[in-house]
Amino acid sequence: MRTQRKRLGDLLVESGLLTNEQLETTLSEKPLDQKLGDALLHRGYITELQLIEVLEFQLGIPHVSLYRYPIDPKLLTVIPKELAKQNLMMPLKKEDSRLFVAMADPMDYYAIEDLRLSTGFDIETSIATKDDIIRTINKYYDVDDSFEEMMQDDAQQEAEEEPEINDDSPVVRLVNRILSHAIAEKASDIHIDPHETKVMVRVRIDGILRVERQLPKHMQGMLTARIKILANMDITEHRMPQDGRIKTNVEFRPVDLRVSTLPTIYGEKIVMRVLDLSSSLNDLSQLGFNKVNYQRVEKLLSRPNGIVLITGPTGSGKSSTLYAGLNKLNTEEMNIITIEDPVEYQLEGVNQIQVNSNVGLTFASGLRSILRQDPNVIMIGEIRDKETAEIAIRASLTGHLVLSTLHTNDSLSSLTRLIDMGIEPFLVASSLSGVVSQRLVRKVCRDCAVEEEPVKREIDIFAKRGLSIHHVKRGRGCASCNMTGYKGRIALHEVLTMTEEMKKIILNDEPYSTLKETAQKQKTIFLLDDGLLKIRQGITTTEEVLRAVLVE
Repeated sequence: MRTQRKRLGDLLVESGLLTNEQLETTLSEKPLDQKLGDALLHRGYITELQLIEVLEFQLGIPHVSLYRYPIDPKLLTVIPKELAKQNLMMPLKKEDSRLFVAMADPMDYYAIEDLRLSTGFDIETSIATKDDIIRTINKYYDVDDSFEEMMQDDAQQEAEEEPEINDDSPVVRLVNRILSHAIAEKASDIHIDPHETKVMVRVRIDGILRVERQLPKHMQGMLTARIKILANMDITEHRMPQDGRIKTNVEFRPVDLRVSTLPTIYGEKIVMRVLDLSSSLNDLSQLGFNKVNYQRVEKLLSRPNGIVLITGPTGSGKSSTLYAGLNKLNTEEMNIITIEDPVEYQLEGVNQIQVNSNVGLTFASGLRSILRQDPNVIMIGEIRDKETAEIAIRASLTGHLVLSTLHTNDSLSSLTRLIDMGIEPFLVASSLSGVVSQRLVRKVCRDCAVEEEPVKREIDIFAKRGLSIHHVKRGRGCASCNMTGYKGRIALHEVLTMTEEMKKIILNDEPYSTLKETAQKQKTIFLLDDGLLKIRQGITTTEEVLRAVLVE
C-alpha cells in the first residue's frame, strides 16, 4: 500500500501540483489509516479534480463529470439510494451485461464485488469527485420522493387538524433532504421564505444567496412545524420571533444549526445558520493571514493583558477568527471564560456562558461575575454598549487578555467608535493592544481558473497603491464551482497594532486623518492592500475585492 501512496505522491510532484516538502510533511504527519489523497485535500494542497486527473493517469480509469451527464433514471432501481450513498457511487448507463458506475474511490474492490453480486452485471468503473457524486445522488434519487410527497398533499389538506409527524412522513424526509443538500453544497445559511402562493427554499453559498427549490404553499405549515419541533421552539406561537438550535447528524456528520423565525405577512420566515463543527477554521494559520499580519496577530495574542478587537460587518467571519484565536490560547495553564449571545461553537476546555436577558444575565452582569473567577483570557461575544466596554477595559487594565468583536468598517474607526460610545480617550489608549479588521471574499475556483490580462481599471487601482499587475486569474465556471467561477472563501485582513505614537494621537484628540497617516508609516497593510496582494497571487478577483472593500 505504501508504494502506491508514494507513487501517487511522485506523480503529483512531477506534474508540479505539489512540492517535495509538502509531500514529505503530509506523509509524516497524517494518521496511518488516512489515504494520502485525502490528507492532501484536507490541507488544501490540491483540489479534488486535480487529484482525480492524476489518479486517472495513474490507474487508467476514465474520469467523468456528472454535472451534465444524461443519467438513465431507470438505473436508479438497480443501485438503491442507501448503497449509492454508503459507497459514493452513481449508476451511469447499461450496455448488455455491463453496468457503468461512477465512483469516488474506484479502488474499493469490496464495494465493486458487492455490486456485481447484488446486480448480476459486470461492473465498469469511472472516477468522479466526491462532491459531484453526492450532488448527483441528491438530485436524482430525491425526484421520486418529491412526487410521492406531492401526491400525499391532498390527503393532508383534507385532514384539517395538525397532521401527525412521524420519522417517515413526507415532511420529515423533505426537511432532511433540504439539510443534506445544503450541507453537501457547503452552504452557510438556509432560508425558508413564505410568499403569497408558494414557499421558496434558498441557500447561501460562499456569501451569495441562490434559490434551491420552490414548494407549494400548503406545505408551509408542516415544514415550519417540523423545523420548530427539531429546534425545541413553541409550535403554537406564530406571532413572535423565536430562536432555537438543532443538533443533528446529516450524512454521518455532526451538524449544529442556529434557527431563527420571524413572522411576516405570508407566514413565518425561517433562517438556519449552519455551524460546521468539523471545519478547519479553528486553526489560525488556515484563515488566510499573510505572513506579516499573522506574526502581528500572534504577537497580540501572546500578550498577558490588553484588549484585542476583531471588527467587520455581519458575515465577515469575525466569529471564526475569534474562535481560532481562543483555540491557539487554549492550553491547560489558561483559564479561558467566554460570554456570548448565543454560544456558536462549543470549545473543549473553555468555560462558555450564554447571555440570558430573561433572568438578567447580560454581557455586563456576566462580565462582573467572570472577573471573580480568576480568568487569564476573557472573550466577549460583542461590545454593544458603554457599560460592557467599560468593564472590558477595566478587566484588561487589571491583567487580563480580553478578546471581543465590534461592528465597524475598518480598524481605525474602531478607536473612534469606542470614544463615541463615551469611553475616555486615555482609557482607550492604555487598554487597547490591537485591532484586526476583516472581510470575506470568494476564491477563484482552482479547477477552472485561467490567466487573463488585467483591464485598465485594474492596472490603475494597483498603480494607485504603488503596485504593478501583469496577469489576473478568473474562473470560467465548471461542475466543481456550480458554474460560478468561485469556490470557497478567504478573509482579507487589516491588523493595527497600538504604538506609543498612536496612543499620543488618541490622547491629544487629533483627527482621523492623522491616525491614518501614522498607521501608513507603521506599514499597516490595509484591507484593500491585502486584497490586491491576494489578486496578484491568483487567489481572488478584483471584482470580489471591490465588492468587499471601498476604494478611495
